[in-house]
Amino acid sequence: MLNIRKSGLQTAVQDLGRTGFQRYGVIASGVMDPFAHRIANLLAGNAETSPTLEIALSGPVIEFEADHFIAICGGDLSPSLDGEPLAMWRGHFVRKGSILSFGEPKRGARSYLAVAGSFDVPPVMNSHSTYLRAGIGGFQGRALKNGDSLKTLPISPARLNALKNQNAQTPDWLIPPARYHEQPIVRMMPGRQYALFNEASRLRIFEETFTVSANSDRMGYRLEGPELALEKQEELISEAVAFGSVQVPADGNPIVLLADRQTTGGYPKIGQVASVDLPLISQLKPGESLKFRHISADDAQQLYIEQEQQIRQLKIAIQMKREEWT
Repeated sequence: MLNIRKSGLQTAVQDLGRTGFQRYGVIASGVMDPFAHRIANLLAGNAETSPTLEIALSGPVIEFEADHFIAICGGDLSPSLDGEPLAMWRGHFVRKGSILSFGEPKRGARSYLAVAGSFDVPPVMNSHSTYLRAGIGGFQGRALKNGDSLKTLPISPARLNALKNQNAQTPDWLIPPARYHEQPIVRMMPGRQYALFNEASRLRIFEETFTVSANSDRMGYRLEGPELALEKQEELISEAVAFGSVQVPADGNPIVLLADRQTTGGYPKIGQVASVDLPLISQLKPGESLKFRHISADDAQQLYIEQEQQIRQLKIAIQMKREEWT
């Protein structure tokens, strides 16, 4: 059991999303940074699909009612355990009564807390993700509040002891932190309507700097920068959108669609962010900037394959080490 002494700005249960229901108009939702979520779960001994706590900017204060094993990955929000700085991107044994808290955001906007055994919340449409606007999934369909008690699934004493041994024996080299930059270079493929934009816009999207607007949320990041425009106005039929689709509404300021995106959209899409670079955008804070760089679909797919291979190798290495300690 985790007692939420202070909820933070927005702390909610998320997983990899509510897939398979977008054709019915159901938002996929899920984590904003899938890479950090997956690594945190692996370090905690969970399946990659298990729910984590997504912690945005100003983190919570959490009391542990029992011994636990945890991992925190993603943006560096200055986590500490009982007042002592807590290393990210590795596992930690946490004793009963310990207090986890967060401080100033140093780099990135979101951290992911995984607990061995995972969180005991009921699935909704095969997912534990919280969709805040609809009030479904996660913990009672909402972000955590002060005084909430979040149940965890039990794990055996033998497994907890093995994880405790991991805490004592695993060096920091296990997982290198993800590189979250204040002004990242985000690789993007031309979108379906890229050719409909005028020549100046097709050049600007890959040459100019864009800034994340304060009017941004989990649904999408509105970007401020040079105005983008079509060669001529056209009526477009609404079509499916994806995590990382870059739409351009009539005001000329692009919107990068994120975890809580709508299922379809009628704005022209100038680009599609490569999957491996989605965390770079999701970890940006309002006021921070980015630049897009052209990448082909084939190259984006190759980067995705390479990332999946690295995660698979990491998963095997962690499992082999745990077998040595049990």
